[in-house]
Amino acid sequence: MSTSPTISFIGAGNMASAIIGGMLDSGFKAANIWVSAPDDNHLQSIRKQFGVSVTTDNRYCAEQADMVVLAVKPQVMASVCSDIAPVVQNTRPLMVSIAAGLEASTLDEWLGGGLPLVRVMPNTPALVGEGACGYAIGQAATAEDGELVKRLLSAVGVAYEVKERLIDAVTGLSGSGPAYGYMIIEALSDGGVAAGLPRDISTRLAAQTMLGAAKMVLETGKHPGELKDMVCSPGGTTIEGVHELEEGGVRSALINAVRAATERAVELGLE
Repeated sequence: MSTSPTISFIGAGNMASAIIGGMLDSGFKAANIWVSAPDDNHLQSIRKQFGVSVTTDNRYCAEQADMVVLAVKPQVMASVCSDIAPVVQNTRPLMVSIAAGLEASTLDEWLGGGLPLVRVMPNTPALVGEGACGYAIGQAATAEDGELVKRLLSAVGVAYEVKERLIDAVTGLSGSGPAYGYMIIEALSDGGVAAGLPRDISTRLAAQTMLGAAKMVLETGKHPGELKDMVCSPGGTTIEGVHELEEGGVRSALINAVRAATERAVELGLE
């Protein structure tokens, strides 16, 4: 496959837009990207925003590609795959699925069998180059296919290869995780407002605080618990706040959120 492959996105939702935007920001050429979706008005908005080629014809979109990214909802994936199967069986592109819950074997069956396929779980911060992605290489895909997917995903954040059985866990953690982070930032901002800060300043302080804390974990390599303890002076303000969080069950709530989202990903595959 070319080092500058043509990539077709079947589906033009938030996740596809986030990946496309991140790819373009990293230097990928808009001329090498196609997007298909049923709503032409939405497609024209995508074309205007990113400068990519668009079509309402999924088969035509797939036919252009060295790599086809399946970016539709799990509930409609079977019909989409069945529609494009005759085309991709002929052109043999690398297939990439970003749908939650759907196993590679199921997708392979819907696509007619034998195609190289990689399952990916990205997240929306890819739009700002800070994505956190997991990917699993299917049986017919090569190590080179996996490296290509990793290279593209790394252009919009970080990407880690995992066993396919762990993709649902990636979905529950980093796929859904931005929503948990936004809720935490919003709650911290509310706390700042309750303490008297103006809303705009409070929100920016909350967001920057979470960004800084995340960078400390990534760049120091220290365990989050160790970094937390470094902030908690004996008898100080932070340990009082941490005590309130423990009383409120924040730690358990976040663990349960990841587990619940993971279980829902499994359910989507069964549906």
